[in-house]
Amino acid sequence: MARSRPLSGCGLEAALAVVGGKWKPIVLWRLAGSTRRFGELRRLVEGISEKMLIQQLREMEADGIVARKDFREIPPRVEYSLTEFGVSLAEALRPLCEWGQAHVARIRANQADAG
Repeated sequence: MARSRPLSGCGLEAALAVVGGKWKPIVLWRLAGSTRRFGELRRLVEGISEKMLIQQLREMEADGIVARKDFREIPPRVEYSLTEFGVSLAEALRPLCEWGQAHVARIRANQADAG
């Protein structure tokens, strides 16, 4: 949901207000480059409950990161994709993802050396 508290002048605080938490970065990453249906997205985000995924998608939609397209069909068909703003956020997070991969590799190398 859109944040009501005022943000300081730090861009990092503003970014974390939009993408903070356990699930939002993963949902964002899974939507990067692809339009996905709800069930597909739920399978790709391992461990997330249906209720939590719905909540995260609604908040991301309210923040202008995710677009929801309801086809108004029976059975229901809804697709989610990143908005232009969401794509820019995914691109900004790419270096953080690369840093995380390097960090995991470093930890594994240290464990192998110690073991």
